[in-house]
Amino acid sequence: MSEIRVVVNPCAAARAEPYGSARAAVLNAEGFAAARREISAWPGYAPTPLRVLPGLAARLGLERLWYKDERTRFGLKSFKALGGAYAVRCVLERNRGVAASALTVTCATDGNHGRSVAWGAQLFGCRCVIFIHEAVSEGRRAAIARYGAKVVRVPGNYDDAVRHAAAEAARNGWFVVSDTSYEGYRDVPLDVMHGYGVMADEAAEQLGGAAPSHVLVQAGVGALGAALCASFWLRWGAQRPRCVLVEPTRADCYYRSIAAGRPVAVHGELATVMAGLACGEVSELAWRILEHGAGAVVALDDEWALEAVRALANPAPGDSPVVAGETGAAGLAALLALAPRADLRRQLGLGADSRVLLIGSEGDTDPQIYQRIVGRSAEEVLAE
Repeated sequence: MSEIRVVVNPCAAARAEPYGSARAAVLNAEGFAAARREISAWPGYAPTPLRVLPGLAARLGLERLWYKDERTRFGLKSFKALGGAYAVRCVLERNRGVAASALTVTCATDGNHGRSVAWGAQLFGCRCVIFIHEAVSEGRRAAIARYGAKVVRVPGNYDDAVRHAAAEAARNGWFVVSDTSYEGYRDVPLDVMHGYGVMADEAAEQLGGAAPSHVLVQAGVGALGAALCASFWLRWGAQRPRCVLVEPTRADCYYRSIAAGRPVAVHGELATVMAGLACGEVSELAWRILEHGAGAVVALDDEWALEAVRALANPAPGDSPVVAGETGAAGLAALLALAPRADLRRQLGLGADSRVLLIGSEGDTDPQIYQRIVGRSAEEVLAE
């Protein structure tokens, strides 16, 4: 049987606890507002849809189920367009005395973040070099190169690629635009996370201002989870949703870190079909939000993600089809895996009165992989 594990955060903040100045020193309302002003002015900006899935909600024994569908974000098929490109803009702003064409931005990526940085570099006129690790698919490599970036494949896993990008940037005088923070590197990851807050704002407004009971969000290095957790905490305070992080069992750095009460790294290949979550080390800045802001972590095997992609493509009665990549479907994957496990659902407080927000972080970012999983192209799925 496919594995699923749940750890409830023993250090989670009480619901009445205010957001506080320590967390505001990391992510704050001013930073979120600045990102929204900038991003909403870009050509092609529009809020992505918040899809209501009553059929799946009934199947899963929930009151309501929403899916924030990031497939249409700036044509990049991923929420990452909000973070990487915004951070590129901030780098140029901090170096406004230098011509954009004389600057080079770089990062490591599993696919989506690199595509966003490359798109931002093209949009704002600077040069771009992207490093990918050996497990990144050819389709995702080509999608990055399409925006004019030089793409370099390096041995090892994602975290190895992060270190390689940092070393090359230091050697060449490039600017690293990473969504993960480490010692001495915090400004750009903060820009990235504040950019992700645009999605949180949109979702809250689309919900009519009423907070869901839970938000299930992809873990990775923690940047997205921290942004949503912080934004919802600032907006709703004690009424904020319970933040549940989701990650693969083979790259479960948040599961281990929350269980230990301190950052714990996972080493090795980190092989998972949820390519965007193949991260073995938590972001230091994201951890400052999530060590008390995350209510729980769910770690699950790849089979659940594949089932979730198919479930969205073959909707329950009353639902419309949704195109999601393997990482984008992670939240639903967790709900499907939890459905027969009453013991784990109780730990998470999931029941018939739960109103759950899922983050559909990506669409068919590699169309060939999507077609192999579903048996049809995204266009065929949506045409049905």
